Amino acid sequence: MVRGRISRLSVRDVRFPTSLGGHGSDAMHTDPDYSAAYVVIETDAEDGLKGCGITFTLGKGTEVVVCAVNALAHHVLHKDLRDIVSDFRGFYRQLTSDGQLRWIGPEKGVVHLATAAILNALWDLWAKQEGKPLWKLLVDMAFLLSGCQDPRTLSSCIDFRYITDVLTEEEAYEILQNGQVGKKEREEQILTHGYPAYTTSCAWLGYSDDTLRQLCTAALKDGWTRFKVKVGADLQDDMRRCRLIRDMIGPEKILMMDANQRWDVPEAVEWTSKLAEFKPLWIEEPTSPDDILGHAAISKALAPLGIGVATGEQCHNRVIFKQLLQANALQFLQIDSCRLGSVNENLSVLLMAKKFGIPVCPHAGGVGLCELVQHLIIFDYISVSGSLKNRMCEYVDHLHEHFKYPVIIRRASYMPPKDAGYSTEMKEDSVEKHQYPDGEVWKKLQAAQEN
Repeated sequence: MVRGRISRLSVRDVRFPTSLGGHGSDAMHTDPDYSAAYVVIETDAEDGLKGCGITFTLGKGTEVVVCAVNALAHHVLHKDLRDIVSDFRGFYRQLTSDGQLRWIGPEKGVVHLATAAILNALWDLWAKQEGKPLWKLLVDMAFLLSGCQDPRTLSSCIDFRYITDVLTEEEAYEILQNGQVGKKEREEQILTHGYPAYTTSCAWLGYSDDTLRQLCTAALKDGWTRFKVKVGADLQDDMRRCRLIRDMIGPEKILMMDANQRWDVPEAVEWTSKLAEFKPLWIEEPTSPDDILGHAAISKALAPLGIGVATGEQCHNRVIFKQLLQANALQFLQIDSCRLGSVNENLSVLLMAKKFGIPVCPHAGGVGLCELVQHLIIFDYISVSGSLKNRMCEYVDHLHEHFKYPVIIRRASYMPPKDAGYSTEMKEDSVEKHQYPDGEVWKKLQAAQEN
């Protein structure tokens, strides 16, 4: 039962000094400090439950996202949670259509990241009040669509503005209805076996060869069969590192490559063609995430080599995904739980991907991205796509210890969360120690630098 009026919204700048170990480093982001704008929403309900939400950042700039959250807070404070979720589409549009804030970011950029953090917290609170993990809340809401005229249905959470030329509400409804066939069996399957994952933890660009070998060896022992390597800084070094990894994992295991937007379009085709001997399943973010036609050209050029294009972690909104799908510009679609406008917008992208028959392989890692996106991809399998063919979810083994309900990986698969909520709640001790710039961790680093 949804209850309570929102009485408080707080946001903190939480950063982890991952750059010190080269964790998360790639061709474009050489010194990332994995960070989050961490939102906590409280209500006047007697249960004392709090909604926790994050958006992922890389250190500098987190303070700007925090400012944007505070600028949006007036849309949330003193609202009844029941009123929000009963017209979630309207509330989503209210947040994303602020007449003044929209000018600096119409469903993109800093304002949209802040929107995601707030909405993630609201979904976490809703799921906690229902006593269900977020993925189960979504699955059960989809089930209601098969006959119950409940206002809290998935279609009422989605803003179809700007995408009705590709997906109408009626089509979304039909997809969700069709997803009921075999739903029970798929839910049982995922509870038993989990959702297949791939690892990016072994081959960050800043890692030494010894570290790469050590991590790959450990991953193979743990049963990993899908690996991703960062590329794009130097061709000869890429070839050497890809050969090292391919030799370690063998010819039968899956290898993906990620350029993190490093190349121009012709360069992407030429560079990836030279890496084709290592049999990558895909090249990820080969060029600017805004270049729809560039991705289409790269996809067409690489198709004869059997290499697909994957992108999405920095796609601003559902409109960019719509155009990528329309242009046949990607073969693997990568949603992100914090880049888009939370669950609401990701639902529209999952439905469009289903209509176009493109597999969804989410971006994860960072701070809490694995914790969040597991809910979305499990829901996608049970209620939307109904398929595991060419599908897997990224996993990075960083920072999970700071979350109250961390991901569980078993046999290289995400095991469905069982705790109520969106798995977004951080441990208060971790937040306090890593709050920037006054947390204990950052004070010690500052003192060390001064000495």
